[in-house]
Amino acid sequence: MESQQVNPWRALIALCIGFFMILVDSTIVSVAIPALQEGLHTNINNAVWVVSAYLLAYAVPLLVAGRLGDRFGPRRLYLIGLAIFTVSSLWCGLTDSIGMLIAARVTQGLGAALMTPQTMAVITRTFPGERRGQAMSLWGAVAGVATLVGPVLGGVITTSWGWEWIFYVNVPVGVIGFALAWWLVPSLPVHSHSFDWVGVALSGVGLFCLVFGIQEGESYDWGTMWSFVSVPLLIAVGLVLMAIFLWWQSRTTSDPLVPLVLFKDRNFSLANIAISIVGFVITAFALPMMLYAQVVRELSPTQAGLLFVPMAVVNVIGAPFVGQLVDRYHPSLIGGFGLVCLTVSLFWLGAVLTPGAATWQLLLPLALLGLANAFMWSPLSVTATRTLPPQRAGAGAGVYNMTRQVGAVIGSAAIAAVMESRLHAHLGASAGSYSATEGSGGAAVHLPAVVADGFSRAMGESLYLPAALAIVAVAAVAFFRNPHRPRATELEKQAAATP
Repeated sequence: MESQQVNPWRALIALCIGFFMILVDSTIVSVAIPALQEGLHTNINNAVWVVSAYLLAYAVPLLVAGRLGDRFGPRRLYLIGLAIFTVSSLWCGLTDSIGMLIAARVTQGLGAALMTPQTMAVITRTFPGERRGQAMSLWGAVAGVATLVGPVLGGVITTSWGWEWIFYVNVPVGVIGFALAWWLVPSLPVHSHSFDWVGVALSGVGLFCLVFGIQEGESYDWGTMWSFVSVPLLIAVGLVLMAIFLWWQSRTTSDPLVPLVLFKDRNFSLANIAISIVGFVITAFALPMMLYAQVVRELSPTQAGLLFVPMAVVNVIGAPFVGQLVDRYHPSLIGGFGLVCLTVSLFWLGAVLTPGAATWQLLLPLALLGLANAFMWSPLSVTATRTLPPQRAGAGAGVYNMTRQVGAVIGSAAIAAVMESRLHAHLGASAGSYSATEGSGGAAVHLPAVVADGFSRAMGESLYLPAALAIVAVAAVAFFRNPHRPRATELEKQAAATP
């Protein structure tokens, strides 16, 4: 058995270094957006593309990256992805234009996409079922801590050394992570797969059209973009292509990117719904929070990032405790509690974003958000992957991570559109003056007191979108089947029947 040939914990710790780094990069830029606007003389929508471009390039290749790991080995793909990620991080820091930074972030996202499915695949293939819950708890804790540490770390680095260093810091970490993975991660047996390039094209183009249309919609007043191409048409094309992609997956005779047989397992399906919403919410909430903190309250990036410290502390304290519960209790109870905390914290936070809010009024809902992260990541990942057979490990990990990243990239695009819409609703035609940098001087616009209330309300109301979606995730996990009962799932039956 694969799990008996290696020390899986050493391999997992080595993989978690790189996994932590790529997830930190999903959120670390949020706190640096005002500094990026000033340093590169650009507006908020272009700056948000620095986040969205990374998330989009991260999400689209995840499915084929999981298959490449099955075909050529997860260790090899992880090392290639980490090398690409590390070199492109250096490129990000050296850029002096917004266009080049976005291009570098796309390359960085491609490297991250090669790495992520391999971490879950190694867990699934090296840990026996009865110990997989503890391993996934560590993996989930790393994911939760990384998404919260990003803004804190980004604030400290941006204030101390400049926005470029949020990328430079990845270089030594990447080198250390590469050496440890080379040493500790085993070479696992490979499985032969053909590749569904039609599926790659359909999913990639469809997702790009969808995200581009959502994020740029407000800029074009949700009307014509150029010639006959309009925002509604672009979004519709994206939805149609994604529908065709799903139809193609059900009909293709070669190995599909998304084996729909995975979704015959109720828990896998529900966990994917929940994790896509979690990806949306965690990515979406950071942008309005950082803009409120730095524009309305005029905090430095470090001070703004430190607002997230209670989240990280509560998460770090709670995650090990949750890890002991995951293998014993129904995931609906654990994950459901976390997602309820997520919903309440976002509605609460949206209500208290005012110019005169005391700091403690912000820290309380943020601490509750940290508790939510401690209780939701591990149960979702364990429930999704507990019964995956080895031959489906790469595909299952790819699908799960892809749905999380699709949620994140749509969340980034959607929150940009909602923020712009709410700013126009509260500030009218002058809204653009408060979300861009001034002319050639590059000095950031500071909000006049007379409009601070409107800006704060716009940022707070933006948080109601991810809060409302979190309710859907609560409903999804409520229908989890208890995986601790000695009952064979559809996937287990099929795996047993496969010669």
